[in-house]
Amino acid sequence: MYTGDKQKTQDLYHEVQNIAFPKNKSDPLLREWVKPGSNPIIVPEGGINDTKFRDPTTAWHAEGHWSRDFKRWTRVRKPLHSAATGMWECPDFYPVAVDGWQYGLDTSVPSNKHVLKNSLEVGRERYVPDDPASDEHHLRYDYGNFYASKTFYDPVKRRWILWGWANESDTDTDDVAKGWAGIQADVEMSFEVPSLEGVEALDPALANDAQKLCSVRGVDVEGGVGPFGLWVLASSKLEERTTIFFRVFKAAHNINSTKLVVLMCSDPTMSSLSQNLYKPTFAGFVDTDITKGKISLRSLIDGSVVESFGAGGRTCILSRVYPTLARGDEARLHVFNNGKADIKVSQLIAWAMKPAFMNGA
Repeated sequence: MYTGDKQKTQDLYHEVQNIAFPKNKSDPLLREWVKPGSNPIIVPEGGINDTKFRDPTTAWHAEGHWSRDFKRWTRVRKPLHSAATGMWECPDFYPVAVDGWQYGLDTSVPSNKHVLKNSLEVGRERYVPDDPASDEHHLRYDYGNFYASKTFYDPVKRRWILWGWANESDTDTDDVAKGWAGIQADVEMSFEVPSLEGVEALDPALANDAQKLCSVRGVDVEGGVGPFGLWVLASSKLEERTTIFFRVFKAAHNINSTKLVVLMCSDPTMSSLSQNLYKPTFAGFVDTDITKGKISLRSLIDGSVVESFGAGGRTCILSRVYPTLARGDEARLHVFNNGKADIKVSQLIAWAMKPAFMNGA
């Protein structure tokens, strides 16, 4: 299934849902498709914004079927969920295990608990988790330029894979001039924190605003434990650098609190000498127990994307950056610590990846 445009008037199009079938099912790459004359199979009815009606996801019923024939659809009397969201895009609905989460569940497995995921316009709606007290920092899939994600089930490793767009933030002209922006490096690190003495107190006014906290207590502000992390896509004299770092705070619930909070930031403000670029700082709190004395960081780096995963992916941040000096062989990687407490790098593994092979067949 896929979304298509159907002309409504001479100058106006609305979105509809279409279907296509593989021409040769024995082709492992499914390179040729046939569009039946019965398209579209779903059209927007009354009360639906037909310019924001796209990117469907199919779901397998546990009883053993996808749809009767995928061609005839009936709108249910009551929707699964309804809200004035504006854009509602790329929905996913899949089962999860109630007890434990070591493996994902295929959609054919019966479950009494499911995840409803979608992409919304910024600020349109907020969902309430099962346990609001455990979501004090309003957890998200990704805290950066990540949009319109889709999921699929990997039956080999029994896991759900989610991937999405890395929102573009530069001009179309500059994008074309840069050419292909494939991965350059994959870096995995482990930091050891021998001592948590001297951890700075968290300002209560910033306790639920990671992005503002990252701006106020940024990489150039010395802390008790942190900031420590990576400078990636750095030029030889550090005129350009993108910073990914952690910083530890004492929770602000009460003056005697011993709970620690870990902040993760991706700061691209020094990523380019060009001044006319969108370079926001992104941040999120990391759901990890730093008292165990260690935290991991993995960063995927290419010519314009830095995607970082803190504590095994508990917090993910994607940034778009556009260095002018730190490109290709001129790009460097540095580990840094701007906190009073010593930080030990117990592991640093980096891979450079070969150029992508584009199959034009």
